[in-house]
Amino acid sequence: MKENDKKANGERRRPFKPAEDEKLKSRLSKIKHKIAVISGKGGVGKTMVTVNLAVSFAMYGYDWKVGILDADIHGPSVPKMLGVSGKRMEAGPPGIFPVIGPLGIRMVSMDFLLPSGDTPVIWRGPLKMAAIRQFLSDIVWGPLDFLFIDLPPGTGDEPLSVIQLIPEMDGVVIVTIPSEVSQIVVRKAVVFARQLKVPILGIIENMSGFVCPKCGAEIDIFRKGGGKEIADNLGVPFLGSIPIDPRICEDSDKGIPFVIEHADSPAAKAFKEIVLKIEEALKVKDKINY
Repeated sequence: MKENDKKANGERRRPFKPAEDEKLKSRLSKIKHKIAVISGKGGVGKTMVTVNLAVSFAMYGYDWKVGILDADIHGPSVPKMLGVSGKRMEAGPPGIFPVIGPLGIRMVSMDFLLPSGDTPVIWRGPLKMAAIRQFLSDIVWGPLDFLFIDLPPGTGDEPLSVIQLIPEMDGVVIVTIPSEVSQIVVRKAVVFARQLKVPILGIIENMSGFVCPKCGAEIDIFRKGGGKEIADNLGVPFLGSIPIDPRICEDSDKGIPFVIEHADSPAAKAFKEIVLKIEEALKVKDKINY
């Protein structure tokens, strides 16, 4: 069977040496739940969702220890959104330690390895795959309840590498926006997860209507309901809708988690509801139809 045929049939190839494989398994064994956040296209706010979802789990969980792997090699932005951009990971005898952010969230990102924020990463697929493998196997993550993996848009090298490296992935969360174009592309993300036999925890619709922070009036700038519609059509769970709030952009630029700064906002409350749905889905993940 050709390599492309194997990938199409969902086979997860792991071409690593036994010692490297054991090291990877040892690191991952200390992480209870691994969740990848993906999107079919860029511009849907996937990283914002990843960051605020991880922070929400740390806020509302039962003393949950949370980590984020920023697997966007070319455009790492998780550190900026959590106010730790420019920091460096420290090394010790056990390995390399993640940077600690708000609420004790442990983070690993290419941003921590670059000399400046303007430095581009000009790599092909094999180098990116090797970097992601090191992020998972050489980093001393320690015990974690949840590791969220922020993946770049599409179904290319990075998403495939992560899913190959983590065969016990609990599932993927797919982020979309209400536009028809985004709905068309999100189908590819659903098919991608199904072909690789990864459970789909659900779809989140970002930028779902605008709620005025002053008067509370709701305006459907980009329509709404497209995420729910496509989830129903494809037979996957719908996790919730995140309304547009200008303060999300402002807080992200300042490096302040929105769900902490504006915990009483409709958007922050939506994240809290999504936490509850994912928690429930993980309890019955063997029953999820994928």
